[in-house]
This record gives sequence, structure tokens and C-alpha cells, in this order.
Amino acid sequence: MPEPPVINAKAWMLMDAETGRVLLGQNEHERIYPASLTKMMTSYIIGQEIMAGRLHYDDQVMISENAWSKKYSDSSKMFIKVGDTVSVKDLNYGIIIQSGNDACVAMAERIAGSQEAFADLMNQWADYLGMKSTHFVNAHGLFDENHYSTAYDLGILSRALIRDEPEEYRIYSIKEFTFNKIKQYNRNRLLWDNSLQFDGIKTGHLSEVGYNLVASGLSNENPGMRLIAVIIGAQSEKARAQEAKKLMLYGYNFYRKFTPVKGNTALGTARVYYGDQNEVKLGTASDISEVMPRNKGDSFKVEYTLKTNDLKAPIKAGTELGTITVKSGDEKVGEYPLVALNEINECGFLGKIWDWFMHLFL
Repeated sequence: MPEPPVINAKAWMLMDAETGRVLLGQNEHERIYPASLTKMMTSYIIGQEIMAGRLHYDDQVMISENAWSKKYSDSSKMFIKVGDTVSVKDLNYGIIIQSGNDACVAMAERIAGSQEAFADLMNQWADYLGMKSTHFVNAHGLFDENHYSTAYDLGILSRALIRDEPEEYRIYSIKEFTFNKIKQYNRNRLLWDNSLQFDGIKTGHLSEVGYNLVASGLSNENPGMRLIAVIIGAQSEKARAQEAKKLMLYGYNFYRKFTPVKGNTALGTARVYYGDQNEVKLGTASDISEVMPRNKGDSFKVEYTLKTNDLKAPIKAGTELGTITVKSGDEKVGEYPLVALNEINECGFLGKIWDWFMHLFL
């Protein structure tokens, strides 16, 4: 394994999108100003509202004076006007592709009535997702001392978008959007890089911090391995893309996705009392995968512990019975639920009498 690349940024991180494990990082837990990376949360909430049926793409939104594009003359916008009605779909595209601050305010008011109420909703979602070092005060990311996050928390948010809202995340790969006869291009330069499968996610800039970028894509060489790179405080638009690509290339070249535990494959069995079978098979319903340095693929150790050795029927397949621990050497890299792979029904009366004696003495 060669040394990781030197990344010229105030904070940075490379994360495995599937598990959320940080592969590489520097200052990833330090407080930063997210700038337009904030819009990922605005977008996430829009996606949640659409999935819940409370919001629809063809809903029309009346543009208030608060959302008027003239109020954001020195920042990114999609050029909406007071009194116009604009569809949720167009506003959502304007937020993600054009990074429109005006569109963010319009959607905040549509969903929560005011930007202040929407910020409260953003903080509730941040808490739910585990973004422990994040606080939002607006929907767009313009500077405020009380509006902050970390590179790590922004990685968590990116994972949530990719995992929970595939249709919403698909928009992040669109390179351009035209509204009001004005064509604007996605500021994520990596979408035009054909050497890798970049498909998102968001840029940001503030004079107080510099140039930010969250980038994600799939590996060409290792199918199913998705990485997320977070760059905070690069020196230019070009630099943030270069630094993110350096991180992603290192991850793709020197890390691999391994599967130390196959789904529906028994790791062992446990004694069950009062059941129509004496043993339950123990394992996991789906594959357990870990992204690790490529030279550590043969060093995995898998252990499991039961919550109790006193298992009694009935037990449904999928019932959580303990914990699977995956280690690489002596390093713990993940914990997962240990579940019953087969169903155990109650036995008959005579079987229960026999098991009562066995249970009594054993």
C-alpha cells in the first residue's frame, strides 16, 4: 500500500458509501461552513416529502418576495420572479443542478411555511440521520455563524441520499438545466470526467471557507464499490475537483470490496427448547461486505455472540438473536445483527415435557 495522496484542503474524507466507514480523512470532524452543500439536505427533505405523497412534481409553487431571485444577486440562483408559479420539479432541478438559493427558499416556504420552520425540519432530519455536529439555520447555505457541519456529517448525508432516495439522487448526475430560457451547467466538473463513473454529488463555495465538493461514483474495477469523497476549503473550483479525484482514484486503486459473510449461509447453530427442531441456524439475511485495503482481504475474522443461550420456541426466521463482529487482524471493522435463518415452531405436548426436563438439568 502506497502512502495516501496529499490533499490540499482544510478538511477532507474518503468514505465507503455502503457501510459509512471512513477509509481516509483529515479534520473530518472539525466544524466547517458547508455553503451550498447545505442544499443536499434541502433536496433530501424534498425527496422524503415526495415519497410520502405530501408533495408532487407537478405541484405549483407561488414565488414570494422572500424567494425572489433579485434578493440573491451575488449568489447562485435559477432566476425565479415574484408572483410566478413554478413546478416542484423545476424548483428541485434548480436546487440540485443550478444551486439556486432562490429555489431553496421557495421550496422551504412550500413545505414548512417559512425558511425558519424549514430549518427546524432540517435539524430534525440531521439528528435522525446521525449528523451530530451539524446545525442549519437556512435552506441554501449562505453564511451564518450558527450554520455549520463537518466533512463527516456531510458524508452521512450523502450516503442517505444515495441509499434512501435513488430517484432524487439521479438528478445530481444531470449536467445542465434550462429555466426561463437561461441554461446553466452543473458546477460539479467531475461529471464531465469520462475516466471514472462519477454520478454526483454537490459543490459549494463561501469566501469564509473556500471551495467545497462532495463527489461520488462507482468503481470500474470492483463492481458494487461506491466511494464518497468530501473536500472542504480547496483553493478554486478546479482544485476541489482535482483533490476529490485524487482521493477517489486512490480508493479505487488500493481498496477492494470484500464479502467475509455470505447471506443465508449458516455461521453456526444454537440449541432451542420447546421447538419442533432442536437447533436454529445462525447467520445474516444478506451479504456483509467491507471495503478494505486490497492487501487485507485474507485477514478477516468473523465472530458471533448470542444475546442469550436460553433460546425458546417459537422463533421466526429473521429474528435478531445476537451480534456478528467482523475483524481485520485485531481491528474491529464492523458489527451486524446475528439472525435466525430458519423458523422454529413450538413442539407438541410430549416434546415440551421432555424439553422441560432437559432445560431443567442443562
